[in-house]
Amino acid sequence: MSVSDFMTKTVVTVDSQTPIFDAVDLMKQHDIHRLPVVDDGKLVGLITEGTIAEATPSKATSLSVYEMNYLLNKTTVADIMLKKVTTIEPDALLEDAISVMRSENVGVLPVMDDDALVGIITNNDIFDAFLKITGYHDGGTRVSIEITDDHVGVLADVTKLLADHQMSILTIVVNRMALKTVVEIQVESRQVAAIEKILSDAGYTVTSAVLTNQK
Repeated sequence: MSVSDFMTKTVVTVDSQTPIFDAVDLMKQHDIHRLPVVDDGKLVGLITEGTIAEATPSKATSLSVYEMNYLLNKTTVADIMLKKVTTIEPDALLEDAISVMRSENVGVLPVMDDDALVGIITNNDIFDAFLKITGYHDGGTRVSIEITDDHVGVLADVTKLLADHQMSILTIVVNRMALKTVVEIQVESRQVAAIEKILSDAGYTVTSAVLTNQK
């Protein structure tokens, strides 16, 4: 799956001359925490709640409320925005976005198609993607089986076994570790005991079988 599958495509932006107070109001209005800064169709920076907090005088300041408001009213996005912005392309793998966020220690990536801003993807979008990929919101049964003898065709065997018992598979996640492989299968049916018995009777080691979030 690619970044474009999970990014927010309708992006709220500001220009560099926007007053800080207006940027804060825009964030509150749209319940967002970051704003790409765009001048004449070109991405020139990024402003976040963190950069705004750093620019706001602390409670320990000797400035009066009037002086603080005056300074903030004079401050524009250009004064405090991040000018070095890490971006990603829409066709990049979702895993690429995760890797970039981790390596750059950022929680948001503007999505650029050539020079055009076409979306934005955040760590919350990544969390939502994980829930979708694992089938969490689809309900049903999450069953985990431990395979010590991993071999070509093992997934085909497991899926055929469940299909033969009219069990519809929603998602499969494979976690290969040093000494074993754990396969987690989201089955549409909520017959937990029956699913566990089918797999156990076929010789598979079932380590967990639980109901997940209902629709």
